Amino acid sequence: MADHYDVLGVQRDASDADIKKAYRRLARELHPDVNPAPEAAERFKDVTHAYDVLSDPEQRRRYDAGPQADSPFGGGAGGFSDIFDAFFGGGGGGGRGSGPRSRAERGQDALLRIDVDLDEVVFGTHKDVEVDTAVLCETCHGSCCAPGTSPRTCDICGGSGSIQRQVRSLLGNVVTSAPCGTCRGYGTVIPSPCPTCQGQGRVRARRTVPVDVPAGVDSGLRLQMPGQGEVGPAGGPSGDLYLEIRVRHDDVFSRDGDDLLATLEVAMTDAVLGTTTTIDGLDGPVELEIRPGVQSADVLVIKDRGITKLRGSGRGDLRVGVQVVTPTKLSHKERQLVEQLAKSHKASAPQLARFQQGMFGKLRDRFFNF
Repeated sequence: MADHYDVLGVQRDASDADIKKAYRRLARELHPDVNPAPEAAERFKDVTHAYDVLSDPEQRRRYDAGPQADSPFGGGAGGFSDIFDAFFGGGGGGGRGSGPRSRAERGQDALLRIDVDLDEVVFGTHKDVEVDTAVLCETCHGSCCAPGTSPRTCDICGGSGSIQRQVRSLLGNVVTSAPCGTCRGYGTVIPSPCPTCQGQGRVRARRTVPVDVPAGVDSGLRLQMPGQGEVGPAGGPSGDLYLEIRVRHDDVFSRDGDDLLATLEVAMTDAVLGTTTTIDGLDGPVELEIRPGVQSADVLVIKDRGITKLRGSGRGDLRVGVQVVTPTKLSHKERQLVEQLAKSHKASAPQLARFQQGMFGKLRDRFFNF
């Protein structure tokens, strides 16, 4: 490993001004915009790294002292704080004996909301979801280095990821350890970061995730897809993807657990005489038999035509609330027929009935408040 002072062509006791002057001279000579030669580009990287170390007073002091610097009460020693850390495992990682930390870390989990229609909830559905997230860099494949290059051992900590110091205290000499400020505890530096991901090992991209939405889901339910979240830094393992379900409003049907609710308007004549009709359910035609004398708020139940149960087997029911529609306009002949019916069927006078909340009222309230 080349000595930083030799790389810049200065003496070890050179002043900050001399170091800066040497760097500027070499930068004008070796910069890729001026000198396209490959060897010039490599030298420029070495010169830049050497200047980064020697222009920082703390890094230069550590470099001059070597990886195992003995600096009593110097270099930012924390006194009793460092003593406490030495005895009770402080130091924030990269401590003595723990070794350098890995650049690869687990990626974050991602949360995405997905809309489904009520008819898709009956039997479940398949969707291809577009996710904007972090993916593995295809240029460096997570190494964070430009193609053809590799990480270089940190010349400040010697690859250990930490700097050890000996501190004099009332308890004697205590060796403390702290993460290396140059490599941030990794033990290596990346002289040539990947130009695609800027040395992160991952990039932002849009990808398609196939999702099988199970039958019976409801708004607010979250589906977990392990390993489908963001790729971690330096190609670390991916986090999980959570999909929060939101069921869209349907103009005809609403939902009560695993049951489907609907309202059926029935003409007064059909309510009196009875009839058979077919309605369009969420999963196909449904035949309904309306008995003679059906009343408003009566509920017709069609078994096993509701929503497939999320946990378990079978389906809920389709419950249809009846609303008898009274005509508002009658022809002269129709009015005569109704008057004849009224004379032949002596009905009691209108009177107050005992209040009760019928099933139809509950269905109606749920429908309009869905």
